[in-house]
Amino acid sequence: MLPEPPTVTDVNLLHAIALRDEQALASLYDRYRLILFGLLIRILNSREEAEDVLQEVFLQVWRRAADFDERRGRAFTWLITLARSRAIDRLRQLGSRERLALSAIDFVGDVASSPVRDALRSEQRQIVAGALAELSEEQRRALTLAYFEGLTQTEIAARLSSPLGTVKTRMRSGMIKLRELLSQRLESRAF
Repeated sequence: MLPEPPTVTDVNLLHAIALRDEQALASLYDRYRLILFGLLIRILNSREEAEDVLQEVFLQVWRRAADFDERRGRAFTWLITLARSRAIDRLRQLGSRERLALSAIDFVGDVASSPVRDALRSEQRQIVAGALAELSEEQRRALTLAYFEGLTQTEIAARLSSPLGTVKTRMRSGMIKLRELLSQRLESRAF
């Protein structure tokens, strides 16, 4: 399934993105999001993971557009390769998390009573709430609207009267910071 021939070439868009043209990124995203999203869903078997990885792919395009070399291949092929690589990385990451969770369940499952599990969940909620409090107001608001109110990024942009690219950037940087904070806090609580 190949896209229709574009009027502005993909290479031109990538050159503009390398110069930090947000509109060029939006155009490239609109042009390839459905194809890449379909690929990611097939690899990951999860809509949520595919959405997250698609965002990572376009964040990488934003950061690395200058690395694209048109002599080595087509832009479409480069995007497919980025998406496939990020999806495989995510599968590895999910497999690692799953193994860790299963080992924790094995360890705690037999000895943890219901009150103990409730206490663990309460502590986890406090850790997450504390980490969210350390994000900037803009990041926290965007993530809250997405994860607690179920809004799409487009709906969040409309609600906050912000450009879609700004919302995406805030969400991505907020998720990165949140992951770092949670990782630090969970490691400090490990026994």
